[in-house]
Amino acid sequence: SDTVVVPEPSALAIQYHRSGNVLWAVETGLGMIIPAVLLFSGLSARMRSLSQRVGRRWLLTVLLYAVLFTVLLAALTFPLSYYAGYVRQHQYGLSNQSLGAWAGDWIKGVALTGLGLAAVLWIPYVLLRRSPRRWWLYAGLASIPLTALLFVITPVWIDPLFNDYEPMEDKVLESRILALAQRAGIGGSRVYQVDKSSDTKLVNAYVTGVGATKRIVLWDTLLEKLDDEEILFVTAHEMGHFVLRHTLAVIIATAILVTLSLYAVHRTAAGLIRRFSLRFGFSELSDVASFPLLLLLGNVALFLLAPLVLGFSRHQEHEADRFALEITRDNHAGASTFVVLQQENLAVPRPRRLYVLWRSSHPPLADRVGFANRYRPWESGQPLRYDRMFRESK
Repeated sequence: SDTVVVPEPSALAIQYHRSGNVLWAVETGLGMIIPAVLLFSGLSARMRSLSQRVGRRWLLTVLLYAVLFTVLLAALTFPLSYYAGYVRQHQYGLSNQSLGAWAGDWIKGVALTGLGLAAVLWIPYVLLRRSPRRWWLYAGLASIPLTALLFVITPVWIDPLFNDYEPMEDKVLESRILALAQRAGIGGSRVYQVDKSSDTKLVNAYVTGVGATKRIVLWDTLLEKLDDEEILFVTAHEMGHFVLRHTLAVIIATAILVTLSLYAVHRTAAGLIRRFSLRFGFSELSDVASFPLLLLLGNVALFLLAPLVLGFSRHQEHEADRFALEITRDNHAGASTFVVLQQENLAVPRPRRLYVLWRSSHPPLADRVGFANRYRPWESGQPLRYDRMFRESK
């Protein structure tokens, strides 16, 4: 039989899964606790006052506050970052990265976060000053061009700071991938392999960029662990994200999510400021010292909306799986790919419902294997959902 069986997770995978749940709970809790401590201790107000003394002008005050906030948050979360990113990955045999390389990536990440926050933090505060009643709506709309810009610049400017991108070494396989891309209607695509084996043993592939910066990226670990047909299935899945305009959907969904979160902040912040203004050290939401309050209430809103957000992501991933099966018609390669992902990434194929709702951006691997095994509409003469998008091979 051509049916691929889902293997039971190893004891190590179950342990990794459970420790990951604990880590997620700690990270989620700190996302609430740290902003609350900065608020109620008055530390945020003191950081704003220091930024005012040094910067003097309003814009410089906001920029300096963004840098101070980033440095303080990085210092407070460093032990957890070190454990999650370095210690835990080595503990489970998933990392080859040296401590120096990890520290270099961490420093670059903090620097980029600080620059990014300084670049955008002034926007909601300008809107708060000029339109106290509608600022949340305008800030939500502003997230559309900002998210689109991030998609454009990330592959060109940010990703190369952390990884070495190279053309594919296997030119025969590359030509097969490009032919598949042509059939999917996305000719002119770029395929890169990235040197991740020096850092990790995990396998991954992803689609990134928009317009001229769009590209399919394959980790060299994935190229090593999968056979050619499985690699073609993976790239077909990533092409599905392009063809089905998932990036555009993500940009629009992000704007909706930001708007809803900021509206929740707008409705709840004023009452909290009235009650705790002496503790907080500010009396207006338009004061940049209120940023931890925005962050705290925003994180609560995002936590509550997580099942919707992740459900949307799982739907996109499922449709990209369907696209890949329809364009390759290689069910065995699809199902076996998911088994390799499960085994190499220490995944649990049938996580509990609560995990799926609050943590899973992709469908459970057992579900993906099952779908790959049974989805064969072309054998029964049923219509394919995406066949109108495929170009006939010349």
